[in-house]
Amino acid sequence: MHDPTRTRLPALDVFRGLTVAGMLLVNNPGTWSAIYPPLAHATWHGWTPTDLIFPFFLFIVGVTTHLSLEARRQRGSNDAALVRQVVRRGALIIVCGLLLASFPWIPLTRITEVRIPGVLQRIGLAYLVAGLVVLRTSWRQQLAVLLAILVGYWALMTMVPVPGYGLGPFNLDDPSASLAAWIDRSVFGSHLWRSSKTWDPEGLLSTLPAVGTGLCGSFVGRWLGTQRPLPDRLLALACVGSLAMVLGLMWHWTFPINKSLWTSSYVVFTAGMGAVALATCTWLVDVLGITSWTAPFHWFGRNPMIAFLGSGAMARLMGSIVTVPVDGAQVPLQRVIYDHGFASWLAPRNASLLYAITFVACWAAILYALDRRKVYFKV
Repeated sequence: MHDPTRTRLPALDVFRGLTVAGMLLVNNPGTWSAIYPPLAHATWHGWTPTDLIFPFFLFIVGVTTHLSLEARRQRGSNDAALVRQVVRRGALIIVCGLLLASFPWIPLTRITEVRIPGVLQRIGLAYLVAGLVVLRTSWRQQLAVLLAILVGYWALMTMVPVPGYGLGPFNLDDPSASLAAWIDRSVFGSHLWRSSKTWDPEGLLSTLPAVGTGLCGSFVGRWLGTQRPLPDRLLALACVGSLAMVLGLMWHWTFPINKSLWTSSYVVFTAGMGAVALATCTWLVDVLGITSWTAPFHWFGRNPMIAFLGSGAMARLMGSIVTVPVDGAQVPLQRVIYDHGFASWLAPRNASLLYAITFVACWAAILYALDRRKVYFKV
């Protein structure tokens, strides 16, 4: 058994790696027209395993935020230095997101038409706000902030009339009719997700409850950083996580679980799932010492930014920029690889899944090589 009192848990890197690898798997099918249902997002209300990936990542950001800030405090950093670190890191994450959204930056008109909200942009903003809250407040004040965010967002989305649509509760079933969608159109104009045009799944108002997801993670980081025996910490974490899952499902009856709106019920439910998943992973890795399966996920977990940025750039290059001639037409490289290497001998869903698995395996090899050379990209 590993040392039960240490704060640094290898399982946290494994859990992060599982999350990043899962993100690459669901983001890179061979074709979007043939996907097994668990690997696709819920159409609107509800959830699938795919809808857990993004909140898990924000949850982990919250866990590591508390642990890293406390570690730097113990090394002698003052509050001013820690504030600079949080602001700098949040800003860099946002910039990375905008650079990826505008890639390959040619022609220049692409930059002026870029989608402004995005996954990394949300992570950067949520980290920035949650990090400052964690840094400047007590845990009781953080709990009050979390409750205010969850209840306040529910009140805004259900009780505030939306211009052109009326009262909020009746608009949650229409993606374009929510208060969040109206704010996104008013603030970002046409710089929204191309697949929706009238709303954005990483929009401005819905980033507020995403801060709540980060704060939930920070509470877990605070708990894991205590000196209680590790099995006791994990048992409590699993129990509280299970309770949060039940509460989120109950809130779903009146405020539906919805990733694109990042509803308060979604925050509570996915934070509970994240707590149980982390407790399970830590029990296997840090208590039982079952680590024979963990190496690839350590590679993903130690280099999440390279995995996210590199895979996103590779997918865009292969999917729309790099083309090859086929029967007199220029066809994207990704489609050629998928059609000839996978779809030519497998059923559509199996071909699409195997392509995604191959994509993840390719990145596992890249990250393994970087890990061997101790090459990491951290912001």
